[in-house]
Amino acid sequence: MPHDVAIVCATRSHVPALMSICAEHAAFERLPHAPAVRAEVLADALHGSPPQLYAWLACIGEALVGYASATQDFSTLDRNTYLHMDCLYVRAAWRNRAIGQQLWNAVLDQATSLGCAAVQWQTPSWNDGAARFYRRLGASESAKLRYVLPLSGA
Repeated sequence: MPHDVAIVCATRSHVPALMSICAEHAAFERLPHAPAVRAEVLADALHGSPPQLYAWLACIGEALVGYASATQDFSTLDRNTYLHMDCLYVRAAWRNRAIGQQLWNAVLDQATSLGCAAVQWQTPSWNDGAARFYRRLGASESAKLRYVLPLSGA
C-alpha cells in the first residue's frame, strides 16, 4: 500500500470532520441527514465515562478517508454485552486498499477490550460490496427488518 494509514480515536476536535464524513456516508446509504445539527451532542457522546460512542478515523496525512463507530449494548437473548458497529465507511476513492480492514480491527480490538461476546452491525441489503467484505471477515448474516420511529423533540 503506497500510503500510510493512521487509525486514530476520534476526539472532540475531530467532530467537524466526523460530521462531514457522516453526511457523505448518509448520502451514500440514501438516508436523511442534518449534518450541521447536534455537533455538541456528538462531542459529548465521545467523552463520557464510559463513552456513549467509540469512533475511529482513518487518515492519510491530513486527509480523512474513512471512519467507524460503535456503541456497547446488551443482548437479552444472549445474556451478554456486544459492540454494535453503527458505521464503517471508506470514501469511494480509497476503497479496496485495506482501510476498511484497519477500521474493522479497531472495532474488534475495542470489543475485545470491553469483554464483549460479539460484534453486531447492519448494512443496506443493496450494498453488495459491504456484504462481500463482511463475509470475508467471517461474519454471518441474519435476515431481519430494521425499523425506525422518530420521536418528537429528539
